[in-house]
Amino acid sequence: MTDAPVLTKMPIDVVSDVVCPWCFIGKRRLERALAATADIPVTVRWRAYFLNPWVPREGIGRRDYLERKFGSVERYMANAPRMVAAAEAEGLVYAIDRIERQPNTIDCHRLIKWAGEADPATASAMKQRLMELYFTEAQDLSQRAVLLRAAADVGLDPHATGERLATTEDEDVVTAEAEAAQRAGVDGVPCFVFGGVLAVSGAQSPDYLAGAIRRANETFQQKLAAGEIADPEKRPY
Repeated sequence: MTDAPVLTKMPIDVVSDVVCPWCFIGKRRLERALAATADIPVTVRWRAYFLNPWVPREGIGRRDYLERKFGSVERYMANAPRMVAAAEAEGLVYAIDRIERQPNTIDCHRLIKWAGEADPATASAMKQRLMELYFTEAQDLSQRAVLLRAAADVGLDPHATGERLATTEDEDVVTAEAEAAQRAGVDGVPCFVFGGVLAVSGAQSPDYLAGAIRRANETFQQKLAAGEIADPEKRPY
């Protein structure tokens, strides 16, 4: 009997922002897809994207933001029920009427990066916690206290994290990552890049994402065996 080949973990790069409602929904759908493809070893890597790079570091009022980006609050709210319902269908809460501030997210992406230094699973937990704080608890992610609460909630040392947030550490790294995504042609999020061989844009259904994972992994493993992929962990998305 021939032993089954040992598969190399396929990287899944998720380009998204913590204030994007479809990224909130897409993360949950990806998790369901991963549960359906548990036989395929993967590593999920959260990639920075600035949905609103023009928002100042201190954030702005939600009404001001909606008026500047969508023309009016009413125009945004006309399409909002679809997003709220989609979130609810995934067991998520988008408390759209409670959000009062729109944050700049560079510090959020720094936190996700730092959370992943110990364990990729902690980065995923940080991503989820920040999204919950924003969408469900209507917290202002521009506030240092809110960010430190997220850090503590996922097991990071809030004191050490606060000291890092007080510096410019990794601001250039996450900014370069977000700019690289745009240069690579990512103009909407979430965007899922499977093994560097297949990209899927949008919060697609779990079944669709599961199919994409299987198709991409077959190609990924073939390219890996052929020496066309040297180091999956360092491969740019």
